[in-house]
Amino acid sequence: MGNVKKMAFASILCALAVVGSMFYVPVLGSQCAPVQHIVNVICAVILGPVYGVGVAFVASLLRNLLGLGTLMAFPGSMIGVLLSGLIYQKWKKISLAALGEVVGTSILGGLCAWPIAILFLGKSAGEVAFYAYIVPFLISTAAGSALAWLFLVILQKAKVLQALQRSRQ
Repeated sequence: MGNVKKMAFASILCALAVVGSMFYVPVLGSQCAPVQHIVNVICAVILGPVYGVGVAFVASLLRNLLGLGTLMAFPGSMIGVLLSGLIYQKWKKISLAALGEVVGTSILGGLCAWPIAILFLGKSAGEVAFYAYIVPFLISTAAGSALAWLFLVILQKAKVLQALQRSRQ
């Protein structure tokens, strides 16, 4: 896939993440919005970690500018797709890429959201960081990563995933 095709595909995934952020399911007091995580795993597997981080950043920025997200979208989505992409590059396993998204977004991204919450939202927001960020991030990213895994496995069995990956080089 040439640079223009990669940018076009990344743009489509970014738009999907922004539009998809309007759809969520309430779970245990949090808003489970799995589309960003679906996009992250797909991006990590097909385009790699660099494009994935770019898509996550632009989607988070647009979601914030449109009032569809919070500042906490940045660390979770960007760290999640970075870890997912790096793991996929190393082991070439969709399941590990999905797990990397879950760990990167929920644990690492949730921990990185803590100082951001204190800096921009005040000390009281930082005091509940574990429950306010890690647990909801975990619920949302686990659902999205599982859906992305299923989608990518279907693409893999149909030999579409391999064609997309070959054409990206």
